[in-house]
Amino acid sequence: MSKIFFDSAISLDGFFAGEHRGPSNPMGGVSPKIHGWMFKQKAFWKHIKMKGGTESGEDGNLIDSVFARTGAYIMGKRMFEEGEVVWEEDLYEADVYVLTHEKREPWIQNGSTRFYFINDGIESALEKARQSANGKDIRIQGGAETIQQFLNAALVDEFFIHIAPVFLGKGIRLFEAMNPDIYDIEITEVIPSDLTTHLRYRLKRK
Repeated sequence: MSKIFFDSAISLDGFFAGEHRGPSNPMGGVSPKIHGWMFKQKAFWKHIKMKGGTESGEDGNLIDSVFARTGAYIMGKRMFEEGEVVWEEDLYEADVYVLTHEKREPWIQNGSTRFYFINDGIESALEKARQSANGKDIRIQGGAETIQQFLNAALVDEFFIHIAPVFLGKGIRLFEAMNPDIYDIEITEVIPSDLTTHLRYRLKRK
């Protein structure tokens, strides 16, 4: 059965993105600070179909494993709008369900990436994603508010976060408005790295 998970980088003070984010300012301009570990890995650039990176190590293996396990994606409208203008064709190689109030026909790309625009809530998106995933896992891609919706609906099975050794001081927090009484949380893995600390958690609904 598909697991529902998210995989996100944050700062030490818990910020997922900066302020004033949009297509001309993706992630509020903080990606180099919280995603620096990822940008060094050849695996990351391979999966976004671009050349780059200087390292092939354990961090790269973690990136590979996330892409390998994912059979479908769910994201919010803002994350989609930030990426639409820059993403390479067939980036996700899977179905992507975008939560939005906008009525829009599916965006069928060359290859296996298909974007579907969901107007009737997270449960509808999740039901469709389960059908697409064919037994593989479903990644809640982001942004933070979308992840929070799934957390507060008790729909997340596990998550993997990467804590960068920086303080941002302001922006969008990953766990803002999180209901603390929904889950018992278990640490299942801690992996140190030069530019981040990888932490994997399992969630059990109370």
